[in-house]
Amino acid sequence: MPEGGEGEGGELAGFLPYQLSVTSNAVSSLIATRYRKRFGLKIPEWRVMAVLGDSGSLTQRALTAATVMDKVAVNRAARVLEERGLIARVPNSEDGRSHLLALTDEGRAIHAEVMPLARATEAELLADLAPGEEAALRHLLAGLRARAMRLAGQA
Repeated sequence: MPEGGEGEGGELAGFLPYQLSVTSNAVSSLIATRYRKRFGLKIPEWRVMAVLGDSGSLTQRALTAATVMDKVAVNRAARVLEERGLIARVPNSEDGRSHLLALTDEGRAIHAEVMPLARATEAELLADLAPGEEAALRHLLAGLRARAMRLAGQA
């Protein structure tokens, strides 16, 4: 490989943010393809459901922060999920001006079916890593995410 991490794709192919983005898109697309056919969910819709399944009820603002998605994408995904009866808006007892988004019973049932499929895909992706590499990868990604968030706070 030439100096500076350039491969056949030129300078962009060696640019870390580009590598992270295309890797994330490839992994998300793989998982989404597997559950889109069965559940009719697009990537943003599944991300919203996954976060609500893990976190419980959240405001749309908190959901936007948790998914690290654009607020318009979160709003669109939430609207689709609400129309399908997979999430519901419930009163926010802490702030009467906002609502919480929560999975419905049907949403929780789909979440419970999709998570094992997503975990199986994750296992397939990680299968070729040497012992210790998965933990190192997770540690490095967490460090990069934390550093990016700190730097974004300084902007």
